[in-house]
Amino acid sequence: VQLQASGGGAVQAGGSLRLSCTASGRAFSRYAMGWFRQAPGKERQFVAGVNWNNSTTYYADSVKGRFTVSRDNSKNMVYLQMNNLKSEDTAVYFCVVEVGEKGSRISRPDYWGQGTLVTVSS
Repeated sequence: VQLQASGGGAVQAGGSLRLSCTASGRAFSRYAMGWFRQAPGKERQFVAGVNWNNSTTYYADSVKGRFTVSRDNSKNMVYLQMNNLKSEDTAVYFCVVEVGEKGSRISRPDYWGQGTLVTVSS
């Protein structure tokens, strides 16, 4: 079971990035997928989640209206489109899967990817 995230990088405030995550080793099409992040010196926090069939999404208040999470089950992939990035979005972003979550409110991921760094400069 592996989650491979990509798409991180350095961007100026107000810019955009799109993160991608590929799930391999197991069919994740029935499970909630999403993203967490960890800023320097802080704990990991939930960012966004999407349910198994892309019908519901859930976001942290800090990213609502700026970030969009989606998935493509045919490819076992989940995406995070990040617009209007702010310096406080700087963090390592982790792709996650929660097996027991029927909706999109991921709180206890069962699987974590390796993380991809997003750096936003002001």
